[in-house]
Amino acid sequence: MKTTRRHFLKAAGVAGVIAGASHSKAAPQAAQVISANDKIRIATIGFGGMGSGDTRFALNVPGVELVAVCDIYDGRLARARELYGDRVFTTRDYREILARKDIDAVIIGTPDHWHARISIDALTAGKHVYCEKPMVKSVSEGKAVIEAQQRSGKVFQVGSQYVSSLVYQKARDLIKAGALGEINMVEAWLDRNTALGAWQYTIPPDASPSNIDWDRFLGNAPKRPFEPIRLFRWRNYQDYGTAVAGDLFVHLLSGLHLATNSIGPSRVFATGGLRYWKDGRDVPDVMLALLDYPSAAGRHPEFNLALRVNFKSSVAQEQFGFRFVGSEGVMTTSMSGITLSTPPKETEPGYTIGTFPKAMQEAYLRQYRQQYPQRKATVEVMIPEKVEHYTPPREHDAHQDHHRAFYDTIRAGGKSIEDAVFGFRAAGPALLANVSYFERRICTWDPETMTAG
Repeated sequence: MKTTRRHFLKAAGVAGVIAGASHSKAAPQAAQVISANDKIRIATIGFGGMGSGDTRFALNVPGVELVAVCDIYDGRLARARELYGDRVFTTRDYREILARKDIDAVIIGTPDHWHARISIDALTAGKHVYCEKPMVKSVSEGKAVIEAQQRSGKVFQVGSQYVSSLVYQKARDLIKAGALGEINMVEAWLDRNTALGAWQYTIPPDASPSNIDWDRFLGNAPKRPFEPIRLFRWRNYQDYGTAVAGDLFVHLLSGLHLATNSIGPSRVFATGGLRYWKDGRDVPDVMLALLDYPSAAGRHPEFNLALRVNFKSSVAQEQFGFRFVGSEGVMTTSMSGITLSTPPKETEPGYTIGTFPKAMQEAYLRQYRQQYPQRKATVEVMIPEKVEHYTPPREHDAHQDHHRAFYDTIRAGGKSIEDAVFGFRAAGPALLANVSYFERRICTWDPETMTAG
C-alpha cells in the first residue's frame, strides 16, 4: 500500500504572492479545455509514496508530461531526477511550482495538514488539482476548498480510487435496479496485519536538518524540534495526519456514497484504541464507527453503516470490502469482485402456538393450513439460494482509471467524478469519526449543507 510522502510551508509564507487572491469575489472562470493533441504539463507537490505513485499513474496517461517536483526532503528530489531526468525542475517551495506558467495541473501528495492550503493556492494560481484523500484535515477547511474550486473554474479531483472502481460502479447499478430491495444496513472494513500497513515506514538514514526543510514541513502545525520520525511516519500523529479515519474510512465512505448515491450520514459515533502499535504514535490502531444515513425525509435513518479498521487483525493479507444487507438480498464487495446472494422468500410465516390451550391450537392450525397448505417434502420443493458473481476484467486498474478520468476531464471540460463537494462529503464524516473518538461524543452532520454539530 502507501509509503511515505509529503509536505509543506509556513502558514505565514503562504499568505503572500499566490494566496493573496484566495478570498476575492471574482466570478468563476471557465475551465480552459486542452486539445487532445496538446500536452498536459503537471507537477507533483509531495513526492513520497502516494505522490510518486500518483506521478507514475499520471505519466501512463497519453499526453501527460512531468515538468516539476516539489518536496522538502532533498533525497526525494534527487530520486525524482533519477527517475525522470535533470530536465525536471525541483524545489522545496511549492510556491515556485504554482508561479510557473508551463504547468497546467498539480498532484498534491503532501501530509494531510497541507491539503487544503495548497489546493486553494493552486486553484487560485489557475492550476487543475488532483489532491490525495482526505481532501482536508479538519471539517472547518472544507468549504474554503469548495469555494476555491468554484471561483477558479478548474478541475479538482480527490484521489480516492474507489470512485473509479468498476466493482463499486456495478454495485451502484445493482442497488439502483433493486437487486437488494431496500438497504437497511451496511458493513465495511479494512484490516491489516503488517508493520508497513500500520504506517511504520522506513526513515532515510541520511535524514537531517541539512537536507530536510523542517519548518516548511511543520507549516501551521505545532512547533517542534527536528524529529524525522514525525515526517516520514506522519500518519501516526494528529498534528499532520488524520489517522485511521482520514486515511481509510474516507475510502470506504467514497465507495459507499458512489454505490448508494448517498450524500452522507447525519450522526457519527466512533470508538477504538491504541492496542498493538505502541511506537510513539498518538492515534488509534483499532477504530470502529457507527453512522446513521438519513432517509429522504431526514427523520429516521434509512440505513446504518458500521465501519472497522484493525491494524493487527491476524489476517494473512489486507482485507477490505463491504456487506450491503437489503430486504431482498445481500451483496458483498471487494476490489476484486461482487457476490450477490438472494435467499428464497419464506413460503409461510410459521407459528408459535405451543402455549395456547389445546382447542385453540387446533382451531388456529386448521385456519393456518387453509391459508398455507402444507407441501410434501420432496426434492422438487427445495428452493435454491440464488448467488451471482461479478468480476471486473483482469486489466482493470481503478487507480489508473482514476487518473485517466482526471486528465480526460481537463481535456473535455465538465465536472470531475470526485470534485470538492463529493470529496468533502466523504472526508467530513470520516473526520468526525476522529472528533467522536478523541472527544468521546456523538457528532452530528448535515450532509446537505456539509456542516457539523
